[in-house]
Amino acid sequence: MATVSVESDDPYLWLEDLDGADAARWVRERNAETAAAFTGGEAFAVLRSEIRRVLDADDRIALPRRRGEHLYEFWTDAAHPRGLWRRTTIEEYRRPEPEWDVLLDLDALAAAEGENWVWGGATVLRPGHGRCLVSLSRGGGDAAVVREFDLGRRVFVEDGFTLPEAKSDVGWIDADHVYVATDFGPGSLTSSGYPRVVRRWRRGTPLSEAEVVQEGHADDVAAWATHDPTPGFERDFVGRRLDFYRSERHLLTGTGERILIAVPEDAEWDVHREWLLVRLRSPWPVGGVTHPAGALLVTRFDAFLAGEREMTVLFRPDDRTSLSGHFWTRDHLILATLVDVRSRLEVLTPDGEGWRREPLPGVPEFDHSRVVDTDPDDDDSYLLVSEGFLQPATLRLGQVGGAVETLRRAPASFDADGLAVRQFFATSADGTRVPYFVVGDPDAPGGPTLLTGYGGYEISLTPYHSGIIGRGWLARGGTYVVANIRGGGEYGPRWHRAALRENRPRAYEDFAAVAADLVTRGITSPERLGIFGGSNGGLLTGVMLTRHPALFGAVVAHVPVLDMRRYHRLLAGASWMAEYGDPDVAADWEFLRRYSPYHNVRGGSAYPPVLLVTSTRDDRVHPGHARKMAARLREHGHEVAYHENVEGGHGAAANNEQRAFVWALTLEFLWRTLGQARPSLPRQFPLAGADERVAP
Repeated sequence: MATVSVESDDPYLWLEDLDGADAARWVRERNAETAAAFTGGEAFAVLRSEIRRVLDADDRIALPRRRGEHLYEFWTDAAHPRGLWRRTTIEEYRRPEPEWDVLLDLDALAAAEGENWVWGGATVLRPGHGRCLVSLSRGGGDAAVVREFDLGRRVFVEDGFTLPEAKSDVGWIDADHVYVATDFGPGSLTSSGYPRVVRRWRRGTPLSEAEVVQEGHADDVAAWATHDPTPGFERDFVGRRLDFYRSERHLLTGTGERILIAVPEDAEWDVHREWLLVRLRSPWPVGGVTHPAGALLVTRFDAFLAGEREMTVLFRPDDRTSLSGHFWTRDHLILATLVDVRSRLEVLTPDGEGWRREPLPGVPEFDHSRVVDTDPDDDDSYLLVSEGFLQPATLRLGQVGGAVETLRRAPASFDADGLAVRQFFATSADGTRVPYFVVGDPDAPGGPTLLTGYGGYEISLTPYHSGIIGRGWLARGGTYVVANIRGGGEYGPRWHRAALRENRPRAYEDFAAVAADLVTRGITSPERLGIFGGSNGGLLTGVMLTRHPALFGAVVAHVPVLDMRRYHRLLAGASWMAEYGDPDVAADWEFLRRYSPYHNVRGGSAYPPVLLVTSTRDDRVHPGHARKMAARLREHGHEVAYHENVEGGHGAAANNEQRAFVWALTLEFLWRTLGQARPSLPRQFPLAGADERVAP
C-alpha cells in the first residue's frame, strides 16, 4: 500500500500550538479585528440581547429525563449562567410553577472551588437511583472530571468514585462497582485519544489495582464495557470500537467467559430483557434470507447466542422511508421513522405470534415529533416532544395503551405570522433528488437567505424550532433553508454511504444543487445567499467556499474540519477515518486533496466574505483547522473574519452569554454581508519564505 509522507511544507503549523505565545497573540489580534468590525454598533447589542432573552427564557422547555419517581433537568438562566441540576416529581411538574429540588448549583460550586465548571451530565445508578456519577469539564471540552454524588444528601461522596480530567467512560455495575475506561497513563489511549483499557473498579480500592476486563488495540477508536441492571436480565457486555462504524462485542459471563455476539460489525445492536435488536448498515445474509441495509431485526437473545438465526423484520426501508430511532418501554418498542424527512411514530408489541403494530397515540400534526425519554425498568410511559420550524415545542407524557397528557407548551419566541414552511427537491449532478426545507415569507422572495446542511455520519437534519434563528433571522425578513444532503441519515444507510470516503463529493454536489435551485425558484440570488455549517458542516461550507464561491454571498463555519491532510493527527481526528479516508494512504489522499478546503484556497478569484468561529478548548476538532484556514485566506487576499472563544469546547460557548455573543456575531455578519453595507476587514499580511515560520 502506497503511503504519503507527513506534510512538512505547511507554513502555518505553528498555529496548531494550542497555547503557544505566537499563536495566542495571532488569535487575540484576529478577535480584535472581528469585534471592531461587527460588534460595536447598536444593532449588534440589540441582537445579542434578544438572543440572550431567548436562551434564558423562564418559560422554555428544558426536556427533563425520568429516573424512578423523579424528573431531572439541567437548567440555566440569567441568575444561574453555569446552571442548576435539579429534580421534581411528575405530579409537581404538572403544576404551572413546580417546586424544584436543587441537587447541584454549578455557579456556587465553581465559585467555591475556583474552577470554570461546565456541566457534562450525570449517570444515575439503576435501580434505586440513590447515587450518580457527575461529569464536570473545565471550559466545556469533552475531557471531564468525574465525581460520585449522593442524591439523597445532595453532596459529593467523600472518598467516592472520582476520576481526574480525561475523556473517560464510566458506568455503574452496582452500588460498589463501576466500569472505568480512562487515561491510565502511557499506552492506555488509542490513536484517537480515547481509552484503550477498561477496568472493573471496586469501591475503596486503588484504581491502579482494578481488574482489567477489556483491552483494545492502539488503532481502535476505543474500548468499552457496560452493565445491564434490568432485574432478571442482568448482563455485562464488553467490546472494541474498531472504527467509527464497526465494533466487536461480547457477552461477559460471571466466570469471565466472553461469548461473541455474532451480528455484523457495522450493525447497531441493542439488548432489552429477552430481546436482541439488530439495525443494519449493510446487507446481512442470515438464516437463508438477505436483509437489506437499513432494516431492523429482532430475535430472542438467548436463542441467538445458542446459534438460532431466525430473525423477525420489524422495519424494512423503501425509497422514501428510513428508520431514525427506537425506544424501549418495559413491554413495548416505539419506532421512529422518517418519510421524506417527516417523522412517524408507531408502537410494536410482542403478542406471542409476532409483533403487533399501531400508531403511537398523541402525536400531533407537527413537522417533527420524537421520543425524548422512557423508563423501561418500571413502566410503559414515554416523554414526547413535538415541534416545527414555526411551532414551539410541546412536551407530552404518554402511556402506551393509555392516556396522553400535555405537560408543557413553550410560547412563541418570535412572530410567525406570514411565514410558511415549504419542502422542495433539487436535482443533484448525478440526477439524485435532494430534499430541502424553506422557512420564511413565501410572498417576499429575493431577500437574504441562510442555507445550512451537514451531510455526514448518517446524521439527519429534521425540522426543529429555534428561537435564535426565528428572532435573529426570520423576524428580520430573512429566509432559512435546511438541506438534507447525502452523507446524512435522512434516507438511511444508503443515503450516508452514497457520500462516504471517495464518494464525499456527492454531498457537496447536493448542496450546490440546492443553492442553485433556490436561485432558479427566485427565492434568493447568489449575492444574498449565505451558508452556515458546524463541525463536519463546517467542512461542507469550506468546500463550498473553495469549489463554488460564485454561488454564495457569505460563508460561516463553526468549529470546522478544514485540513484534510492532518485532521487524523489532531485530537479525535483519527476516529473519523472511516468517514473520510486515511490521508497517509496515497489513494485516499488523492481524493481527499481534491476537496480539502485548506489545500484548495486560491488567489486571483473572488471569494465571498468568510466568518470562522472556534474554541481554544475544543478538544474534539482542533482550533488549528480554523486558525490555519483564516491565515491562508488572508495570505491570498480574501476577506475573512475570525473569532476564537477561549472556552466552550465543541460548542464554541460555555454558557448563554457566550452563546448569545457567538450567534449575534454570526447573524450580524451574515445580515450585514448579505443585506447591508459591509465593514472593512484586513485582507492580508506578508508571507515569509517557505523555510521560515510565518508569524504576524
